[in-house]
Amino acid sequence: PDTYEKHIRDTIIAGDGLCNEDIVRLTIEESTERIKELVTWGANFDRTESGRFDLAREGGHSENRVLKHKDSTGKEIEDTLIEQVQKHPNIEVLENHYGIDIITQHHLGIEVNIRSSDITCFGAYVLNPKTRRIDTILSKITLIATGGSGNIYSNTTNPNISTGDGIAMVYRAKGVIENM
Repeated sequence: PDTYEKHIRDTIIAGDGLCNEDIVRLTIEESTERIKELVTWGANFDRTESGRFDLAREGGHSENRVLKHKDSTGKEIEDTLIEQVQKHPNIEVLENHYGIDIITQHHLGIEVNIRSSDITCFGAYVLNPKTRRIDTILSKITLIATGGSGNIYSNTTNPNISTGDGIAMVYRAKGVIENM
């Protein structure tokens, strides 16, 4: 039978030992509850005729443990999450806006450098292309989820928007960037 420990070991081996074991462990040990949430929210993963998940075995896995949805698993998960975000009363979605900078003490005239241990994020400056203005969006929590940077290369399968903007914002804010 499959176990979390087996899954953790497979992941670390597949990552050639470069994975942060604490993050791998957290991700895998939380996975069952997160999958249950996705299913409750409407994610439609492939099932066998008996109704069980039709699990696949992929890259470095020693067991069939990968959920899928036809040939568009990522889109199924993304659509499910977008629907939940749109329904949430405390989340406002600003489509077609562009993150410019993360607001930290630096913007208040306080020196912030890579050795600063108390960097605080207050939100972000965001370009609204309709008004051609940069809006200040204050927030108690700021999450950077802007994708990767694959499109800085001439040959990539990454979407056009994967230009590393989020990574650059964190870098300019003197945030820790690791395991890239």
